[in-house]
Amino acid sequence: MRLCRYNDDELGLVLGDQLFDATAALESLPPLTWPIPHGDHLIANLDALRPAIEHAAGDSHPVPVGSVVLKSPVANPSKIIGAPVNYHKHMEEARADAEINLGRDIKTIDTYGLFMKANSSLVGPGEGVALRFDDRRNDHEVELAVIIGEGGSDIAEADAMGHICAYSIGLDMTVRGTEDRSLRKGIDTYSVLGPWLVTADEIDDPGHLDFEIRVNDEVRQKSNTEHLIFDIPRLIAYASSFMTLYPGDVIMTGTPEGVGPVVPGDTMHAWIDQVGEMSVPVRAHK
Repeated sequence: MRLCRYNDDELGLVLGDQLFDATAALESLPPLTWPIPHGDHLIANLDALRPAIEHAAGDSHPVPVGSVVLKSPVANPSKIIGAPVNYHKHMEEARADAEINLGRDIKTIDTYGLFMKANSSLVGPGEGVALRFDDRRNDHEVELAVIIGEGGSDIAEADAMGHICAYSIGLDMTVRGTEDRSLRKGIDTYSVLGPWLVTADEIDDPGHLDFEIRVNDEVRQKSNTEHLIFDIPRLIAYASSFMTLYPGDVIMTGTPEGVGPVVPGDTMHAWIDQVGEMSVPVRAHK
């Protein structure tokens, strides 16, 4: 199942290049009372909501996916988790590029751990990226995003895949500098998720997915998730050893070599096998 959030926070079921409105299914969500529980309400109830989504979509008239504004398919994650330096070739380029390392010794998750991106940085491809600090280098980083379905703490690697709800394309945008990663990568619009979520049952092996990003017509990054240093089960287990994961939490799994700058007027075209593709415009913040 491919689900998107679009226009005025409507819910869509995507089949091919057509979108079927399933917003009526949201009426079947259980009511919320204060204090609102951690996590995304739709993701937490998605399994139970599937029949209502299919029924609502069946009663709607399709429209082209390209005719709507795609937002992040996850509306309310309790956290967005980033995985630094999780491809060997990216580590090599970071060590060689002074504009990336700024004199620092580049190491892997074993040393750095993970980092957090502000929830307020989350947007969908239709909303685009608004660059801040245009006197500094702003880079694209494309990666597979994992969306947690069943929460938990201290999750074993052997059980980790059972905690995944879905996958999506993530852009972990970053401004280069000396500040902590969480600040430089937590800027408004610097976490792009889309174009939709693909439920875990649709992808047999997320550990062997080709993906790439083009900026305008230039291929910048091209790799396969088989090259991850910390693979997906290990990332989930590692993250949950520090913090409880909740439905809708997003783990961006890391980016390969080829990161590079973007400027206002560019368009980023990201693609992941079996997930989809999205085009993300870049503009100035002001």
